[in-house]
Amino acid sequence: MNVQHSPLSHPVEEPPEFGTVTELAPGVLWARLPLPMALDHVNVYALDDGDGWTLIDTGLDTQKTRDIWQRLLAGPLAGKPVRRVLVTHHHPDHIGLAGWFQAAHGAELVTTRTAWLMARMLTLDVQKVPTDEQIRFWRSAGMAPDILQKRLDERPFNFSDVVSPLPLGFRRVSEGDKIAIGGRDWTVRMGNGHAPEHATLWANDGDLVLGGDQLLSTISPNIGVYATEPDADPLAEWLDACERLQVHATDKQLVLPGHKLPFTGLPTRMRQLIENHHHALDRLLEHLTRPRTAEECFVPLFKRRIGAAEYGLALVEAMAHVNHLHAIGKVERQRRPDGAWLWQRKQTT
Repeated sequence: MNVQHSPLSHPVEEPPEFGTVTELAPGVLWARLPLPMALDHVNVYALDDGDGWTLIDTGLDTQKTRDIWQRLLAGPLAGKPVRRVLVTHHHPDHIGLAGWFQAAHGAELVTTRTAWLMARMLTLDVQKVPTDEQIRFWRSAGMAPDILQKRLDERPFNFSDVVSPLPLGFRRVSEGDKIAIGGRDWTVRMGNGHAPEHATLWANDGDLVLGGDQLLSTISPNIGVYATEPDADPLAEWLDACERLQVHATDKQLVLPGHKLPFTGLPTRMRQLIENHHHALDRLLEHLTRPRTAEECFVPLFKRRIGAAEYGLALVEAMAHVNHLHAIGKVERQRRPDGAWLWQRKQTT
C-alpha cells in the first residue's frame, strides 16, 4: 500500500540575520554564520540546558565568525555559558570553532570518533604545495589543464586555515546513543556518504531532528571522492544511510539542517534524496556509451553549467558517481597516457 506523505514545506521562510537568532521551538535557537563561498552560510543551533547552552556546530574559525559569536553570546544567549558543543561532522564549516569553544570557554566537545580523528588529523596536516598524491588524483579525474596549472601554482587549502586547534579530549557519541540536550531526550543515528560517521539527532518526542548536512531540504549534500581514498564508494554509503534513516522519518518532524531552511516533510525529502542519485546514475550510464573522464560527466550529472566556484565540488562528486558505477560492475575504466581515467559503460552481450 502506498502511503501519501506531506510535501516539503518551510514553516519559517526567512533566516535570522547574522548576529541574531530565531526561536524554532522552546529553548531551541537558530543562528546563521557566513561562509566565503557560493553556499554563503551555515546554520548553527543553541539549545537551552538551563544553566548553560549546548551548541550544534560552530562555523569556520575566522575573525568575522568569532565576532558574530561574541555578539550572540552577549545578546540572544543572555550571558549563560556554553557548556557543550556537539559537532555533527568533521567539515570545517561545522567544526571550525569547536577547539576555540573548548579552550576559551571551557566547553565539552561531543562528536563521533571518526569526526574527531579526521578533524584533528587534518588540522595537523599542513601542506605548502600540493602533494604528489593530490596532483595524481586531479589528473586521474581529468581536471582541465588551465585549472590544474592554477592549482599547481598556488598554496593549497589547509584545514588549519579555518579550523582552530583541537585540544585533546572529547565525548564520543555512537549509533543508538541517548543524549539529553535542551530539556529533550535524543537518539543518535549515523549518516554517511557526505561525511563519515555523520551524527544526526532525533528527538524522542518525535518533533525535532538535528540533521546537519545529512538532511537538507532544497540542495543535495556533496558526495565526494578525494585523494586520501581515490577508489572509495561514498555514494553507496550515502544511499545506504538514506535507506536506514528514512524509516525514522515522519511528517510531524521539524528538521533543523546545516544549510538552507528548516523544513517538514522529511519522508518526501528522503525519497527525493535517494531518487535524485539513482536518476543521475541512469543519465551518467547513457553518457558513458563512449570513454569519458569524470570531468566530462558534469552535464548529465548536474544538468547545468559548472562555474569556477563549484568546480572542485563537482569534480569530486563526479568521481564518486563513476566510482560507484565501477564498484557495481556497470562501467570499466582504462588509464589515459596523461593519467586520466577514462570510464565507459560495459557492453552487454
